Amino acid sequence: MKNINPTQTEAWKKLEEHYNNNQGLNLKQAFKDNSNRAQEFTTIFEDFYVDFSKNLWDSTTKDLLVQLARETHLDEAIEAYFSGKPINATEGRSVLHTALRAQQAHEGAQQFVDAAVTSKQKMFEFVDKVISGEFKTASGAAFDTVVNIGIGGSDLGPVMITEALQAYKNHLNLHFVSNVEGDHVEEVLKTINPSTTLFVIVSKSFGTQETLSNATTIRNWFTQQVNQDAVGTHFIAVSSNINRAVDFGIEEENIFPMFDWVGGRFSLWSTVGMSIALSVGTHNFQQLLDGASQMDEHFKTASFENNIPVQLALLTIWYNNFYKAQSEAVIPYTQYLHRLPAYLQQAIMESNGKTIDRNGSRVNYETGNIVWGEPGTNSQHAFFQLIHQGSKLIPAHFIAFAKAKYQHQDHHNKLMANFIAQTEALMNGKTKEEAFDDLKTAGKNQDEIEFLLPYKVFEGNKPTTTLLIDELTPASLGKLIAMYEHKIFTEGVIWNIYSYDQWGVELGKVLADAVLQDIENGSTGQHDASTQQILSRFYQFQ
Repeated sequence: MKNINPTQTEAWKKLEEHYNNNQGLNLKQAFKDNSNRAQEFTTIFEDFYVDFSKNLWDSTTKDLLVQLARETHLDEAIEAYFSGKPINATEGRSVLHTALRAQQAHEGAQQFVDAAVTSKQKMFEFVDKVISGEFKTASGAAFDTVVNIGIGGSDLGPVMITEALQAYKNHLNLHFVSNVEGDHVEEVLKTINPSTTLFVIVSKSFGTQETLSNATTIRNWFTQQVNQDAVGTHFIAVSSNINRAVDFGIEEENIFPMFDWVGGRFSLWSTVGMSIALSVGTHNFQQLLDGASQMDEHFKTASFENNIPVQLALLTIWYNNFYKAQSEAVIPYTQYLHRLPAYLQQAIMESNGKTIDRNGSRVNYETGNIVWGEPGTNSQHAFFQLIHQGSKLIPAHFIAFAKAKYQHQDHHNKLMANFIAQTEALMNGKTKEEAFDDLKTAGKNQDEIEFLLPYKVFEGNKPTTTLLIDELTPASLGKLIAMYEHKIFTEGVIWNIYSYDQWGVELGKVLADAVLQDIENGSTGQHDASTQQILSRFYQFQ
């Protein structure tokens, strides 16, 4: 990929001038001035309807942002991404989570697709046997419970997807153990029967501190409840380190491979998705992959002007780098997606939270953005006050599904009414005159009106993007997650950073290991005064 400082492009300079001349854009007026605005700024791809029209941009803004994508050679970067070139340069790796779901290999990626198909077939055969009861417990019974033991991408993806696809769930009960906190482990162990539980340990190195600690504690508990000989039947691994997994007590045929060309936070499509497949079955898992593959094709082939992930990324850059917006809210209007914001926090902030560009220099512009959110309508009764009347600009993605999973039309109508009304309210706000009329209608006297009036005014002009999807299915969910993956990629290309390493995470692991040695020795170690004082305080309670 070419290493281009985006601020040195012609498009960036024009965008700065355009922003200075047009930051007073009023959305209400923009709709009045252009009766076709909604149509012009809406993109439809299969079952995805994405309305960009309530954003603080016009056709000139969009054209300049597309020019920026072209000047930073996004097209060449996309080709390098899908063909398996080592775009994760600091680790010398390809970035090919797309190969895990490819229906046809992109040129240069055939070997990756072949490896993905082989590993998927092994996983599917195993999953089908567990679900059917053919693969039995040590006592000859069928498994009824699955516990996924992992952290980061080995947890967030599977948790988010299995929660989202609850309507497709089979008879197996799922639990997830991630935090190294012992109390977290104990609360899960309280609820399961070890003799009918399958434990899935997900760790590429089979040495991640949190995962290995939790797996060891659970194995010790299991052997006390059942016996040591049953470990090989009840524990399986998703890992690249076969020797460590075998030493743990796992049968080699029950170790499922991971690839170094798939980053953890993008790995749910692989054998890391074992718990997903066990929860919803292999057919639905394949539908998840197929949906993602369809979004991959859209991203590869659609023009930048009509490319959903590209447009989302360009808007993030517009707000982040020109409006100086620090964060972006993701509001899914379905409880099924209540873990989506947490999943995206890792995917986005671990990827693009960087200050060093691809030339090895410190950037002199903003990269990355803070992502947060909760489901609507719950969030309307929580942080929407900040979005409506706070002093910060917070662009928001509103996500909903036109068709509900169950026939509670009254509930769904109310949900959708809120989903639609909130974006309208955020755009329109409420003028001083409208607020005055409301207070007068409410029977307030003149003194009350004068006091309350400033608090009842809403500036409006708050930007939102509406994603209306036909129905929440495995395929549409696959499209949605792949859409955000490609948004992340596009942002990283334009910001000229490496999106697929995470050295900050690695630093935390190294420091934690050093502090752990001090704790085990009862020492305050060679640390700063604050850290030594915290350690001393901790020791008082041991």
